Amino acid sequence: MDLLQTKQITIRFGGLVAVDHVDVGVCPGEVLGLIGPNGSGKTTFFNLITGIYRPLEGEIFYKGERVTNRSPVEMARKGISRSFQNSRLFLELSVAENVLSGMCYRKNSGIFDTLLRPGRVERQLTEGIHRAVELLNLFSQELGEDPFKKAGDLPLPDRRRVEICRALASEPSLLLLDEPSAGMDPNETAILMDEIRRVREYQPEIGIIIIEHDMTVIRGIAERVVVFNYGKKIAEGTFQAIANLTEVRQAYLGERASS
Repeated sequence: MDLLQTKQITIRFGGLVAVDHVDVGVCPGEVLGLIGPNGSGKTTFFNLITGIYRPLEGEIFYKGERVTNRSPVEMARKGISRSFQNSRLFLELSVAENVLSGMCYRKNSGIFDTLLRPGRVERQLTEGIHRAVELLNLFSQELGEDPFKKAGDLPLPDRRRVEICRALASEPSLLLLDEPSAGMDPNETAILMDEIRRVREYQPEIGIIIIEHDMTVIRGIAERVVVFNYGKKIAEGTFQAIANLTEVRQAYLGERASS
C-alpha cells in the first residue's frame, strides 16, 4: 500500500492552474524526487499534501485513509512533516528549543499539567531534550554537543540540519524536504546527502519526498523521480530513465525539440 497517494488533485489561483490533475504515490521507505522548473507547482503540491491549501478537485489518501481537506495540524498529527524552502527557525531560541518545537504534536501535556503535575511536564521535557540531542547527532556531533547554542548563530548548512531535525522530532512517517541543499556548496551538499541516507538507516520505514534543483542530490538519493511542468506531471521513473526524455529536457533544461 502506498504511504501517500494523490488522485487528480488540482488547485487554481485565479486563471492559473498551479497543480493540474496530478497523481503521485510514495511508499514506506522510499525516497521520491520531485523536480521541475521554477513555478512548476512543486511547493504548491507540498502545500496541498500538508493541508496549507485545499484542492479544488481530486483526493489525497494517507495510509489508506482519505485526508482531503484536513488542516495542517491534523496532517502533522497523522505523521506528515516538512521543511521549508526558506528558513523558518526561531532564531532567538536555542537549537534544542527549535527541535523541541517539532514535538508539540506528540505531547499531551497542557497548562493544567504545568500547574498541577509539574513532575510529568519535567519528565517530558527531559525526554524531549534527549530525543533532540539524538536527532542532532545524526547530522552533526558538534550540534549534539552544544544544543543550547542560539539558532541564529549557526551557519546556513547547520540551520538546514536543525530544520530537518525539527521535522523529524514529530516522528513522522512521511518527510517532505523542500530544497534542503539551497545555498550550499558542492561539498556541503555531498555531506547533506550522506546525512539523509543516515536518516533512512535510522528510520527505514520513513517515506521521503524531496524537491531539489541540484540533480546531484536527486541522482544520488532518489529511487524514483516525478517531473512537473506548468502544474502537470509530465514524467515519472528512475533518474536515468527520465533524464533522457525529450519532454523533460524541453521543460527542465530548456532544450528545443529537434526538427
